[in-house]
Amino acid sequence: MIALTEHLTKDDGLNTDTVVEIKNLDFYYHNNHIEKQTLFDINLTLKKGEVVIMKGPSGSGKTTLLTLMGALRTATHGSLKVFGKQLVNADNNLLIETRRNIGYIFQAHNLLKSLTARQNVQMSMELHSEFSTREAKQKSIEMLTAVGLGDRIDYYPDNLSGGQKQRVAIARALVSHPQLVLADEPTAALDSKSGRDVVEIMQKLAKEQGCTILIVTHDDRILDVAERIIELEDGLLV
Repeated sequence: MIALTEHLTKDDGLNTDTVVEIKNLDFYYHNNHIEKQTLFDINLTLKKGEVVIMKGPSGSGKTTLLTLMGALRTATHGSLKVFGKQLVNADNNLLIETRRNIGYIFQAHNLLKSLTARQNVQMSMELHSEFSTREAKQKSIEMLTAVGLGDRIDYYPDNLSGGQKQRVAIARALVSHPQLVLADEPTAALDSKSGRDVVEIMQKLAKEQGCTILIVTHDDRILDVAERIIELEDGLLV
């Protein structure tokens, strides 16, 4: 497990099993001087090692909440602690340090077409200076092998199926042993079998690494992988 930087040492009094702790969180979009509230009084805790699925209709705020937890944007109202550090009104340095300990998996796998599978995975390790180039390459190969792509290491994305591309994305998200994995509709573009394979691989590898997984999905076929299911509707947890 990668050691947290000094910016991410836990706060006094925080339960060490708590990865995300949200209290009374509101979020507002600002557009052309118009303010619109999209999240209302969110209270949620994610514990170490658990798999949680978040459901809800389109436009309910699921992706917004995911990006706030992932330190990809900031909120100004309420409390949002990730790894024990307050991200509401956080400065950019803290957001960057937080992101280094989070793995992201999206519906659009976001692979770079000019890089091989191994290079796409290895690129995510460039944020972690503790790994040499040789170590990063070896760990990338090992992770691709773990997701069943040991024979596709030097393939480019255009030569991979949709399910294989998503496996590369999983390998990229997990290769640096993050404490938290956030997945936004990871099976939406996949057929039933490929989607099932993807979430089971994600679940297995993350469990082995002891990290927490939050999956945003409309896919009822994968609900049984979760230990807990939460639902967001009109910006409210219900």
